[in-house]
Amino acid sequence: MPPATGCRCRYVTDWVVDKMRWGLTNDATERDALADQLGRGSNTPITVTLAR
Repeated sequence: MPPATGCRCRYVTDWVVDKMRWGLTNDATERDALADQLGRGSNTPITVTLAR
């Protein structure tokens, strides 16, 4: 996580988008940690372009 708390939501959003784009998996621990961080950020919709 970035040390600047104001950057964490964007960091986690980019992390999730990259995982979705490339079809990468996550385990329950990672999923819970990401959901926790995203719950603290803005509720802005994102668009994911899947890799071919």
